[in-house]
Amino acid sequence: MTSSSNTSSPAPFSPAQTDGAAPAPERVALVVGASGITGSALVDQLAGDGWRVLALARREGRPVAGVQWISADLRSPESLRSVLDGQGISHVFFSAWARQNTEEENIAVNGGMVRDLLAALGSSPVVHASLVTGLKHYLGPFDAYAQGEMPDTPFHEEEPRLDTPNFYYAQEDELFAAAERQGFTWSVHRSHTVIGHAVGNLMNMGLTLATYASICKHLDIPFVFPGSETQWNGLTDMTDSTVLAEQMVWAATTPAGANEAFNVVNGDVFRWRWMWPQLAAYFGVEPVGFETAPRPLEQQMAGMGEVWAQIAAKHSLVEPDLDRLASWWHTDADLGRDIEVVTDISKSRLAGFHTHHRTVDSFTALFDRYRRDGLIPAE
Repeated sequence: MTSSSNTSSPAPFSPAQTDGAAPAPERVALVVGASGITGSALVDQLAGDGWRVLALARREGRPVAGVQWISADLRSPESLRSVLDGQGISHVFFSAWARQNTEEENIAVNGGMVRDLLAALGSSPVVHASLVTGLKHYLGPFDAYAQGEMPDTPFHEEEPRLDTPNFYYAQEDELFAAAERQGFTWSVHRSHTVIGHAVGNLMNMGLTLATYASICKHLDIPFVFPGSETQWNGLTDMTDSTVLAEQMVWAATTPAGANEAFNVVNGDVFRWRWMWPQLAAYFGVEPVGFETAPRPLEQQMAGMGEVWAQIAAKHSLVEPDLDRLASWWHTDADLGRDIEVVTDISKSRLAGFHTHHRTVDSFTALFDRYRRDGLIPAE
């Protein structure tokens, strides 16, 4: 992965004193959704920088020095209080969500989780809370996606909210209210499609495309682009989970990041008609682009569970259940859009966050890691 960064990392906590001064307070991070794509990258970033990390997730993740895995029901204020009370949490990184059938239910559940989590920390020494949302802030929710009047691209943070219910807005409002009530600063991070290392997630384009290409290689069939003509030919961008994690930690520890919303993408733009052959070359499969209509992965990969089980057995892979790896619906929705989606990131650049990745390098580095971890075949 090629990247350059001018961001400053928080210094690890040290109990040493200088000239009789009191020691700096310990930085204790609570990562909510720690096993997800964003949460996993945050855990790695924070632990590597010397923080004490409380990783809240439904299932305990891999052992990491300085990381304590905890579990609580995000929809139960009592469960949250019992787990979080007395932990001395100074920074909150919220990257969890629960998909519901309607946007009204999304608002009630996901807004409620932010509200209850922050309320459970009312007696904790929280100084900053970070919230991950996304570009549906500008595009609208799933059940009203790209309907009505949207801002022009590239999207800018100062655009007014759309006149439609949106659980991102509800989450923001709960964050703002808690910050005012409890006296901490906040930041909101609006990512585009996030690619990173995680298993069992609802939205995981990186692992979805990796399993799709591996199946194509195994069956000796073409690697067919599933999306729209607009996405094939138009410009787009993406967000590496490590870039998102770096921006969240930067905003949580830098005065310029306090009480601000930031778009966050890798910094490059590309067209899928260029990217698709690059991904195909990595896996050694034949790329086929858009022809006359989208060819969704949910249709192309229907009934492939047994094929994946055979691939997993042949290559001794760690996960034989294709449903735990591939989120066909999400990749179809993302690549099937008939609108241009490009993000302006000038605001965070001017504020001092300069991390930049090439998206093709983000993909190939991610695929390399999947291979090392035995999630996809090594060749």
